[in-house]
Amino acid sequence: MSVARHGSLELKPRIKVLRTEASVSQSAVLSKPFINTILNGDCVKALKRLPDASVDMVFADPPYNLQLDGALSRPDQSIVDAVDDEWDKFESFATYDTFTRAWLKECRRVMKPSATIWVIGSYHNIFRVGSAMQDMGFWLLNDIIWRKANPMPNFRGRRFTNAHETLIWATRAESERKYTFHYETLKAGNEDTQARSDWYFPLCTGAERLKGEDGAKAHPTQKPENLLAKIILSASNPGDVILDPFFGTGTTGAVAKRLNRNFIGCERDEGYIAHAKARIAKIEPLGQELLSQPTPKREEPRIAFTSVLDAGFIQAGNVLSDSKKRYFATVRPDGTLISKGIVGSIHKIGALVQGLPACNGWTFWHMDVGGKLEMIDTARAELRKSMAA
Repeated sequence: MSVARHGSLELKPRIKVLRTEASVSQSAVLSKPFINTILNGDCVKALKRLPDASVDMVFADPPYNLQLDGALSRPDQSIVDAVDDEWDKFESFATYDTFTRAWLKECRRVMKPSATIWVIGSYHNIFRVGSAMQDMGFWLLNDIIWRKANPMPNFRGRRFTNAHETLIWATRAESERKYTFHYETLKAGNEDTQARSDWYFPLCTGAERLKGEDGAKAHPTQKPENLLAKIILSASNPGDVILDPFFGTGTTGAVAKRLNRNFIGCERDEGYIAHAKARIAKIEPLGQELLSQPTPKREEPRIAFTSVLDAGFIQAGNVLSDSKKRYFATVRPDGTLISKGIVGSIHKIGALVQGLPACNGWTFWHMDVGGKLEMIDTARAELRKSMAA
């Protein structure tokens, strides 16, 4: 979890743990740095200490309110290591709903206008959380399905195997449109295909699963780091502050540090905090060259075709063609093209020669460079590069 200013903030080598007792005055609390800090105490009280509009992203893994009634056993009568901790027990749905609205209210307050929130849950709670979020004004962008590669089987054989969890991704309000989403990078990493809303990851197992001295799981619902990495890389930038109001054993903090983000966590269990601190201290951040994001195409400076001519990357009189040399057009000095006596923009002529209503002339038209055809968009890219130098 994280909070504070936006920008390239250096990761602190030591993790601070701040308590949330009422004896600490509000003015004293706000004077303390929260970056890369675990706030020890009730999450709602801890969140109240954070400044308004101070975090860039929220990841919340709240109690699922599993409503387990007695021990769960396998067919051989062995006991399943299920979630039966006190923090997952609520008197009623109404009690759970009140709790949900309380922490969501504080998260919404500390989110920057450009921030987004991710909430993960199961069928036990995610629909109640989603309803509360909509009632409170959050604007839902997606629901993501985490499909588990190795789900726990349904031992009683009375239901489908519960093989997925749901993530809700939302902004503070419908009007907040300038949120971070690395569409092009995600697409490039997905073989140039749009990233989908169903993700396939195994449960947290093996060396990644934290355990106590007795060999038991340190936390019953530890999330896989790859899941958090996908979320953080999708919707934040290096130097951003990631807030996790249910920090547990620090998966969010560990992944944030590795990816050169900052975190702020809220956690009331001191045993979990101890595991989180030890875990995060071992993390080495990746180099900046591996994490810098290219400028999204929609945010690149607009360059007209005439600018490419003026810069000398393309000359008047040059003959352009499509990639298969089926259609041809000649460049005019004013930045228009002429083909079969018709004059127009690179887009209009590209559409007309194909008999189509529209065309992206930058990627349709090619020029001969040393006997090899290259898109004229290459010239535009070269001009952008020279302008940035």
